[in-house]
Amino acid sequence: MTAHIGLLGAGAMGGAIGARLAATGTALKVFDLDPAKVAALVEKGAVATGSAADLARGARAVILSLNAPHIVRAAVFGPGGVAEGAEAGLLIIDMSSIDPGATHELAAEAQQRGMRWVDSPLSGGAPKAETGQLTLMQGGAEADVLEAQEVLSQVASNQTHMGGVGTGQTTKIINQVLCGLGFMAVAEATALAEKAGVNVARIPAALKGGRADSALLQEYMPRFAARDYRRTGRIDNMVKDLDGARDLARQTQTTMPLTALAAEIHRLLTAAGLGGEDQAALMEFFSGPSKEKFQ
Repeated sequence: MTAHIGLLGAGAMGGAIGARLAATGTALKVFDLDPAKVAALVEKGAVATGSAADLARGARAVILSLNAPHIVRAAVFGPGGVAEGAEAGLLIIDMSSIDPGATHELAAEAQQRGMRWVDSPLSGGAPKAETGQLTLMQGGAEADVLEAQEVLSQVASNQTHMGGVGTGQTTKIINQVLCGLGFMAVAEATALAEKAGVNVARIPAALKGGRADSALLQEYMPRFAARDYRRTGRIDNMVKDLDGARDLARQTQTTMPLTALAAEIHRLLTAAGLGGEDQAALMEFFSGPSKEKFQ
């Protein structure tokens, strides 16, 4: 019998990853502190477990989809955590987006406890996970990354080994800088087009194939124009990621004025109560943020 894959964290992203794995026949066990999130995956074929330790017992690998380093640490090394149930050599695949420094510390502790660690943050969001088209950037020992890539082959169409532990997270920071600035650029351009009387719906097709074209333009300009705020990501998560980029910039003495501005605009919207909304809600920056629109 093939050993199961464990999924720790079944939020918006983890839930989409779990749904895809279950739909493609993976033997999947899941744990989350929210029973409703676990139940949603059980309906799709996953098996619920009572703790992270139970999840890890007999697992081929454990995938983490969590929000912050302290949560990852508690889930893996805390009471009832993965380490309590892990067999020697367990592969931990951390798909969370956390800082490279914390990743180094977590991976070192995992190694001391006989476990292996691959950081495998993602790009593409829940929609791409559901269709098996995530982009993954991975750090770790070559053999471990190759094993992780096999485990994740059903959820990703592009997996790249970037180097040692932490390099996946560093690459994700760079990805988030590009995304954070890209979201702002598309939102600003949408606002200008609207106020100038241009038919915004025609712009993505008009610019397709040109230098200004991008996946963000094609996906998000129509959503910005329609004020389509269905959640596929969170503004406050972008604050976290852009702050991580600024921390790395300080460490490397890199000047990043545009990233700083994007971080503060995202922070402004978070302070206005829109942190839990999708990136499409950046349009509220141009009309004045109002939480009432989301209630």
